[in-house]
Amino acid sequence: MAEELQNENFALKTKNLNKTYGNKKIIDNLSMSVRKGSIYALIGKNGSGKTTIMRLVLGLAHPNSGTVEFSFDDRQKISGAIENPAMYPDMNALENMVCQCYVLGVKNSKKVSNELLNIVGLSDCGKKKVKNFSLGMKQRLALAFALIGEPEFLLLDEPMNGLDPQGMKEMRDMIVKLNREKNVTFIISSHILGELVRIATDYAVINKGKMVREFSHEDLVREIEPCVRLKVNNISKAIEILNTELNINNYKMDGSDICIFGKVDTASINETLVKNDLIIESISAQDGDYEDYFLKLMGGEV
Repeated sequence: MAEELQNENFALKTKNLNKTYGNKKIIDNLSMSVRKGSIYALIGKNGSGKTTIMRLVLGLAHPNSGTVEFSFDDRQKISGAIENPAMYPDMNALENMVCQCYVLGVKNSKKVSNELLNIVGLSDCGKKKVKNFSLGMKQRLALAFALIGEPEFLLLDEPMNGLDPQGMKEMRDMIVKLNREKNVTFIISSHILGELVRIATDYAVINKGKMVREFSHEDLVREIEPCVRLKVNNISKAIEILNTELNINNYKMDGSDICIFGKVDTASINETLVKNDLIIESISAQDGDYEDYFLKLMGGEV
């Protein structure tokens, strides 16, 4: 299977994953495909199953049924920072890192620890004990833990949580740098949609443990492109008039609405359709709104 995924250029594929705790189904027949070198954003409401998906991928939980397949066989190249990683509260960041390196069998632990603390922006926290860290500092230390061993596949659960705007930018820059320079594949969950849209190459929207939709950033841009939204009493006749009389062919159907893209003259559209005895129920300009788009999907709307 690993060879097949390599040929398909995927780092990870899950197929028909199911996970139940007690009588509650958390993950429901979920299949997902993560491309090599991508930053794959998991989006969903609280309780939608995002963290459970990460636990299943990392092997911290086992599915009731379904499969998790990677394109490489070395599971040591898979790492993650989810929930609350164990830290020694009475030790400083460097001491925590050295202990973690020791547990993982990493040589030159002090050198490696200092390098990773520098990457995550904790090189200057000195002797300050972890119990006195802010939430944002703990987030950075958790990322440093996850980077031990130079992973090729990294899962981060809410990495922006607790960070101020400057910290968010630094975290975002770190992820992009690791992705572009080290070709690290990421799965990231976050409630901060604006931050995800800045860095993600692919998205998966989850609702009640089910996959609502997987799509690329290019798909997102196309979906939320500004348009003129038109609702009429006769769609087929309206489309014919758009094509033949108005020479408009850059449009798509969205439910019962026609979305017309590009620079268009709404007054001319309105006049021509009315002249052809069509009843215009509504016509309005619509700006691209990714938040509204995601919220609809998170509610299960496809």
